[in-house]
Amino acid sequence: MPSTTTEATDPWCLRPGEATELLRGHPWRRFVVLGDSVAEGLCEPVDGYPDLQWADRIAAELRAVRPELAYLNLGRRGLRAHEVRATQLADALAFGPDLALVVCGGNDAFRSAYDPEAVDAELTAMVTGLREAGADVITVGMFDVSHSPAVPETLRAGLGERMRRLSRHTRSVAERLGTLHVHLTDHPLVADPSLYSSDGRHGSARSDAIATAETLRVLSTHLPHP
Repeated sequence: MPSTTTEATDPWCLRPGEATELLRGHPWRRFVVLGDSVAEGLCEPVDGYPDLQWADRIAAELRAVRPELAYLNLGRRGLRAHEVRATQLADALAFGPDLALVVCGGNDAFRSAYDPEAVDAELTAMVTGLREAGADVITVGMFDVSHSPAVPETLRAGLGERMRRLSRHTRSVAERLGTLHVHLTDHPLVADPSLYSSDGRHGSARSDAIATAETLRVLSTHLPHP
């Protein structure tokens, strides 16, 4: 029987009015997103959850508090970390952001020849450039897509190990560089099949809704709430 859970009843999603409270008085005016298909937004629709993609949802909630917010999403599917830096960092800096989301490395980790140090170097270059330009930076430890039912059993263990290694390395970079880090890899629902799309590579609208909630909660910790 299909699940009857919707975003309104999902205990892992935002409650009505929660986003406004979390972001009340936020200072950000120019929000840029760099990355791969996760940044671009390729989640699979789920009944009861909006089709609005993760990064777009963050921008919408930021704009609900500060309507003049400018938003630029540079994310493009299929890119590896070095391609994200080479094709997006200059445009991101030219936009003059004060808040940036950087999410990449998943396409690197899908390869058996994944080189964590090389991805770390690319991520470090992007975060450092954005921080030096005056932007707060969000980094992400992504949901472990090896739990997707669409991933062949023979590939599951290796992919899971690489995705978790990517997450550990990303968190290490985040701690070293002082980013706002959203850690989804150990989320209590990470093994729930409803979080993943049928292509075995991306998330569902439910995972985007949960990721939005977790991201806004991290952003809230950066704000001087009374």
